[in-house]
Amino acid sequence: MSGTEFLIEVQGKVPEELSGLSILANDLTYSWNRKIRSLFHRLDRQLWSDCGHIPKVFLRRVDQKYLEAAIQNDDYMKDYQDALAWHHEYCQRETRAIVSNVLDPSTDLIAYFSAEFGFHESLPIYSGGLGILAGDHCKAASDLALPFVAVGLLYHQGYFTQTIDANGHQIAVYRTHHFNNLPIKLVSNKDGTPLLIQVEIADRVVDLSVWKAKAGNINLFLLDSDIETNSKDDRSITYRLYGGDQNTRIQQEIVLGIGGVRTLRALGLSPSVWHINEGHSAFQVIERLCEYVKAGVDYYTARELVAADTVFTTHTPVPAGHDIFEPDLIGHYLSSYIETLNISFEEFLSFGNSGADLGSFNMTNLALRGSRFHNGVSKIHGDIASEMQSHVWPDIDPVENPISFVTNGVHVSTFLASEWAELFDSRFPDWRQQLSNVSFWKCLDDIKDNRYWNIHHKLRAKMLKHVCKRVIRRYQRNGCSETLIRKTTQYLAQPDQDILVLGFARRFATYKRATLLFSHEDRLKKLLNDPERPVLLIFAGKAHPKDEPGQHLIKVIHDFSQKPEFIGKIILLENYDVSLARKLITGVDVWINTPEYPMEACGTSGQKAGLNGVLNLSVLDGWWGEGYNGKNGWAVIPHGPHYDPSYRDYHEASDLIDILEHQVIPTYYDRDSLGYSEKWTDMCKESMKSIIPRFNSERMVTEYSHKFYAPAIQQYQQLMQNQHAAATELADWKQKIQRVWPEISIQLAQDIPEALMQKENLSLTINANLGELQAEDVRVELLIGEKHRIHDEFMAKQAHIFEPASPNAAGEIQFKLCTTLKDCGLQHFKIRIYPFHKLLAHPLEMGHMLWL
Repeated sequence: MSGTEFLIEVQGKVPEELSGLSILANDLTYSWNRKIRSLFHRLDRQLWSDCGHIPKVFLRRVDQKYLEAAIQNDDYMKDYQDALAWHHEYCQRETRAIVSNVLDPSTDLIAYFSAEFGFHESLPIYSGGLGILAGDHCKAASDLALPFVAVGLLYHQGYFTQTIDANGHQIAVYRTHHFNNLPIKLVSNKDGTPLLIQVEIADRVVDLSVWKAKAGNINLFLLDSDIETNSKDDRSITYRLYGGDQNTRIQQEIVLGIGGVRTLRALGLSPSVWHINEGHSAFQVIERLCEYVKAGVDYYTARELVAADTVFTTHTPVPAGHDIFEPDLIGHYLSSYIETLNISFEEFLSFGNSGADLGSFNMTNLALRGSRFHNGVSKIHGDIASEMQSHVWPDIDPVENPISFVTNGVHVSTFLASEWAELFDSRFPDWRQQLSNVSFWKCLDDIKDNRYWNIHHKLRAKMLKHVCKRVIRRYQRNGCSETLIRKTTQYLAQPDQDILVLGFARRFATYKRATLLFSHEDRLKKLLNDPERPVLLIFAGKAHPKDEPGQHLIKVIHDFSQKPEFIGKIILLENYDVSLARKLITGVDVWINTPEYPMEACGTSGQKAGLNGVLNLSVLDGWWGEGYNGKNGWAVIPHGPHYDPSYRDYHEASDLIDILEHQVIPTYYDRDSLGYSEKWTDMCKESMKSIIPRFNSERMVTEYSHKFYAPAIQQYQQLMQNQHAAATELADWKQKIQRVWPEISIQLAQDIPEALMQKENLSLTINANLGELQAEDVRVELLIGEKHRIHDEFMAKQAHIFEPASPNAAGEIQFKLCTTLKDCGLQHFKIRIYPFHKLLAHPLEMGHMLWL
């Protein structure tokens, strides 16, 4: 039909009796409180879906008759009043004792910077795991009533919407978001004018507006460059998440890091901890340095002060995940800041360079050197990050360098299915206060197996109905025949049937190996086409628009799903987002994860599935290396990066198929007379019992508070003593160490005896040529350990510190130690010296060490 199509939004008026819905629609607590969301979708489910689950849009468009009918519905009004009462009580909570014992809510404030935040599909400023993790961090901070503020960017188009055409090609569609639809509010000055933040980018000043999103007990401030005072190019800086080229990326990161600090200052907020969530926001370090230098503090003292209260979390071992900028870009865009710091361009570049590439500026290196507290996001990832970033501490063994870990957790209230939450509410009313209590969750054993099985069966049926609708919509849009649609949905259209459902849903990056199962096509065909034990395999995920290998994976999965033997058995879904994730992680039976070890930093989707009783089948990487206990799922033992990739993939795929064929499928279909698998149900309960208390975001944020936030506050306070004289002392000492360290040497003053009697003292003396250094500038240690039986590596078990003594005749400082070797047999030990100062945040942070 020809002619122009016009749109007009006909709005109803929310009755006074329901005015609280506007309050609830403007607070992101609805993203984790299903009872609040139900107040909207119960009025008009179809409209709720059509509005993209955005409460503000829904309230403008809902028909007046539904609002009037709700007022007359006693059940609805009771739920409405209960939700308002909960919201009011929740937002008045005091800081929970598990964090208030280390943080003072009256004086402390955590500032959390991230390039993306994934609270809910109604605020589309996230792309994947990093954003969802950041959202869960904020939600847990709100639950704990932690003194906390978050800073990010407000993207006009966010990340792309994905469609997949009839040939399996990903189509990236960018949609502009209208800010009046989002749960945000423009921040204004006291006189009512919009708050404007200015940042210098290259030779110009860019204006930024600030938007606030409320999420219970915390606020999220988002920066936006799309305002009239800026040029067209500058207005586009905050247009797309992870869009554009390197010029766009560095400008976004200047806005986030530097603009973010200035925003908090303009709001009168004084953070006591600055948390850099991935390297995108590391330019905050530069802005804070400039603040100190402008106040008259020398550059090196400023570096100590800034680093003291800064925490940095690195999230990926994949090299492409670490932003690296060429020197000419740094010089072009950051020249004004370098001038303010009054240092050479070469010295500025050294802040971000690495041993492998001295001619580039790595944001991860900037964040590491600009912080004193650093972590990976699982035990395995912490070890890998220590190795990857070991150039920052060149003489230190990676196992000892300052990078630690806090394993990610997920927000249980967001991702636990409402059916489980309702059961817990009725059977274990205080479960939300017991999230991290391991022994509490033994209560799940009290749930009768048949009831447990039936709840999951209901969740799976709900998920399959949703998947069926999505598949039909995609196939009809692509012009597929009704015959093909019927064949593809033959199992989805019968959601109540008994079928084992496997799920694989995540970002389609090549290291995640989405197509690993296809390596043994004949065996997979046999598994999926057993009429006695049917199996369904569901895939979903996006590939970055510039990641052609990742998009090829989507094409391969599509092509397999169209093979006659796999039609209806392999399902590929489009536009994977947090809304679809909530359906899949609660409804599938097995969650599959097949990353190349050790490339999976954490992998929180498996945690989300596991807390819903879904069983994980995963390579032992990321969090699963800690979470797997032999009873809560299955593990594929990785071969490691030193194996040939094709050999590794072939054998790990074979192991994966073996586990499916000989363990997963037989266990699921091993039914008793009651019609369910007792062993399967036991494993599902074990999944919940082992994962909920250990891998929730409340535990994660509490661990950050104790392990990093409180020590960072203490470190900063220590360096600020006597008007930051302590920081100056430490900075001067570090410069002296850097200058003198290459000249020092140590040697034994006497031969080591070949044998000692048990409990006989071992006396050692070390002569040290320290040059300008004094005895108190170093620490000399004896490490006692053993040899690894396989790798022949020395493993330290004990450390003994030498005491300084009088200089010898040659003027060398002597260090003496007298200790007892209690165990008989061959004893292995080593001797080392390293710089030490009582003001260091970590004893080895200088990165220097000399072994005898």
